[in-house]
Amino acid sequence: MSATLRFALFQIVIVVPFLAGTWLRPRMADSKKTSGRLIRFNLTLVEPFIALWSIWGLDLGRDMVFLPLSGLLLVLAGMAAGRVALAFLPLKGKSRATFLISSSIANHGFTMGAFICYLFLGERGLGLAMLFLSYFLLYVFTVIFPYARYVSSRKHGRAGILREYVLNLQNLPLGATLLALALHALGLPRPDIFFPIDLFMVVSISLYYFSMGTSFTFSGMFASLRENAWLAAIKFAAVPAGAAFCLSFTPIAPELKGVVLLQAFMPAAIYSVVASVLFDLDTGLATNLFAFNTLLFIFLVLPLLFLCRGAILSF
Repeated sequence: MSATLRFALFQIVIVVPFLAGTWLRPRMADSKKTSGRLIRFNLTLVEPFIALWSIWGLDLGRDMVFLPLSGLLLVLAGMAAGRVALAFLPLKGKSRATFLISSSIANHGFTMGAFICYLFLGERGLGLAMLFLSYFLLYVFTVIFPYARYVSSRKHGRAGILREYVLNLQNLPLGATLLALALHALGLPRPDIFFPIDLFMVVSISLYYFSMGTSFTFSGMFASLRENAWLAAIKFAAVPAGAAFCLSFTPIAPELKGVVLLQAFMPAAIYSVVASVLFDLDTGLATNLFAFNTLLFIFLVLPLLFLCRGAILSF
């Protein structure tokens, strides 16, 4: 299946499940509980296999370490900018944590950032984007989820950390990532067998967007305009400007700069909603921020990126 056909298919499995979720939400006895169960199913039985297979098959040359490091720095920059924005927003408690998480993690994956890199740089760009993305699971499962869990439960102590974090089945994708890296270190090649990675990704994406739909209401789309404006300023101005400034002093290949700069413009990630659902944060705000941010990117930011394509690739 070609990358273009994959993208078209994935967009269908985003829109249809999302609309189905919004339609079924008022008809569910407990939409929040259903959403949480679907996300946990994804994290324990679908996503670990995707992480293991895709990371095990990467070419991890030493010269590519710049890419995942850049990805980590971008999300940390988003979090820092989110901290600044919170000083001007009337958010408290779980809503405050939800905005901070949304300002940090971005949609660098295949459904957005990686595909944009493919459109601009071809198959080479897609491969580099996947290397860039290798930071993501480690960051989400070692920073975002523990922070969300802490805000939600306020549990302390070593026993609580061991039970809630290390031994929690929701962290299986992180375990799969570490296993794949260990297999790389041992020099064990990935077996040359068929693995339905496209099917697993379709199932994973569909479950996430269906879960998001069960938490979304169109009537509340413009209920958080101030928060959405600040998030848009972070995602589409502050982070890209900071990335461009730093890249101007970095002596690396133009194609690597292009991948990092394109990824710097990506909107909020679905994992911001996932974290909110799993740890009982402000799911309504998380969904609103994600949906508004994504629509703004698709209809405004993306056309501007295409217009500036030459400047980005020759930066």
